[in-house]
Amino acid sequence: MTDPDRPDNVPVGNGRFTTQAHAVEDRLKADTVGLVQLSDFRKRRAEAFEAAQDTSSGGSTPHAGGTGPKAVFKKKKKGVKAGGLSFGDDEENDDVAAPSIPRARPKTQKAEAGESDDSIPAVPVKRAFKPNAAVALLPKAQTKSALLREAHLKDALRKEYTQLQEAVKATEFLIPFVFYSGKNIPGGVCRVKKGDFVWLFLERARKVGAGLTGLGEHTRKDWARISVDDLMVVKGDVIIPHHYDFHFFIVDRKIGYNGPLFPYSAEPTSATPKHLLPDSSASLSAAQQQAGLLTAAQRAEQAAAVPVVDDSELEGFNDDPGSTKVVDRRWYERNKHVFPASTWEEYDPTKDYSTAIRKDALGNAMFFSR
Repeated sequence: MTDPDRPDNVPVGNGRFTTQAHAVEDRLKADTVGLVQLSDFRKRRAEAFEAAQDTSSGGSTPHAGGTGPKAVFKKKKKGVKAGGLSFGDDEENDDVAAPSIPRARPKTQKAEAGESDDSIPAVPVKRAFKPNAAVALLPKAQTKSALLREAHLKDALRKEYTQLQEAVKATEFLIPFVFYSGKNIPGGVCRVKKGDFVWLFLERARKVGAGLTGLGEHTRKDWARISVDDLMVVKGDVIIPHHYDFHFFIVDRKIGYNGPLFPYSAEPTSATPKHLLPDSSASLSAAQQQAGLLTAAQRAEQAAAVPVVDDSELEGFNDDPGSTKVVDRRWYERNKHVFPASTWEEYDPTKDYSTAIRKDALGNAMFFSR
């Protein structure tokens, strides 16, 4: 007679007639809970087979009612494994254990297991990248000597640039100009240096006006009595303030409505004093020149050593005099609502005149504006 709860191929009988395979399977189910490593599973299965063989060979089959030696199964203690999954007692009655996730094992664990799993691919271990590993050329360590050498080089370059700019400031050029009081009055030419201020040019222009013979006695006296503060220079349609120097407009290439305000070279020219250049072999040291430690004889000798350059070789010799106007400020205040004085405006270093749209006093765009 068969039990309906059991499979058809398993006969009903006493537990002592259970086959060795069933005993090994039951022992393996009891020792294995949840997901385990494949090596641990094989090791436990081998232990179960050995225990079953020892039990079968240890004695004869006990009789019914007899007290034969009972096989004692020693359970292996299971340590807590990091990352292991356990589903409690729900998986105790499963026929086959769930497959474990293959992981890369260290060499010590492989040696203890005594077997190599060539069939399971090992997961490569990601190594942490070193900082700046992608940088091909690493910067050299900044030692004290390297920092000191770099500081000396920067200081030498700064001194050379400063000396070069001082030589440029001492370079002379010409400014042809006209006097304007409603119409252009022929003025003359002033010889100035690139490092001079605008008010110095106006002082020289005032003296030129006082010495002109074609303006009449009354006009000559007016130019002789007028103050520099009452004069202003208009370059194009831009009023240049007195406190600026020409070197500021030249070295920065400042732009007005009609192009550069002073289109002169910011580099040494043929009119630049040779003894002020950085590569000159002057007898006086640069420290003495900067400190002004020169005697009267040395200054006279230095002035005599500077060659006099002809006007035709200076910059600005062929410039249009009408582009530079010397105007009486009092006349401008009375007529600034009349064209062309209504289009003049004072220079603003923050304004871009190359793209600005010119407007009149009422805010209307002029027809010749860009």
